[in-house]
Amino acid sequence: MNLKNARVLVIGGTSGIGLGVATAVAERGGVPIVASRNQASVDRALATLPDHARGHTVDLADPEALGRFADEVGAIEHLVFTAGEALQMYPLADITAAAIADLFGTRLAGQLQAVRVFAPRLTAGGSITLTSGTAAEKPTLGVLPAAVCGAVSAMTRALAVELAPLRVNAVAPGPIDTPLWSALAADDRQAIYDQYTQQLPAGRMGTVTDTALAYVYLMEQEFGTGRVLTVDGGGTLV
Repeated sequence: MNLKNARVLVIGGTSGIGLGVATAVAERGGVPIVASRNQASVDRALATLPDHARGHTVDLADPEALGRFADEVGAIEHLVFTAGEALQMYPLADITAAAIADLFGTRLAGQLQAVRVFAPRLTAGGSITLTSGTAAEKPTLGVLPAAVCGAVSAMTRALAVELAPLRVNAVAPGPIDTPLWSALAADDRQAIYDQYTQQLPAGRMGTVTDTALAYVYLMEQEFGTGRVLTVDGGGTLV
């Protein structure tokens, strides 16, 4: 399915992987619609995208606001969800109810709420692409990231059955160089990058473009559904 003239809503599309997806959609002649809870982030993203791109703010935790947002956006061909804060590593003894609610609130409940609201607005032949993570297969970040990524992967398969013939897939990024790493000190960040460069079969960290192409593929192909596409430079193999 060609993305030319397709309206693609990217929730979380104002930075990192989401902005990469929006850029790739625009390069293929589609109409990216980026959404974030922060207006400044939306403005920055639109400044880098073509004039025909659109941007909105939305609070995924507010069902009424989400409904109004969906009415404002209207019909779309594809829904992509990439929103989420950096995955935090907690030892089991340090996990709190607040940490669980924060992580699952956006990465699981937020995705499910977005699907619930926008699935009826997808045109025939449309698709939904969610975001999981390689922590579901290789839980090196601890129990919380593994749990939420595993839940998203399972949810993807269930939604593919319930929403058929709409296609529902997910991307599971591994170590990707995005702004989420900017919270680390420069030396710590470089040490992690060097470690991945030495360990990954691909010999480098992934880029936003590497990952965006996976989302584009899942939108353009017309037969795969309920699949989780891993983009990790071979990280789950070693």
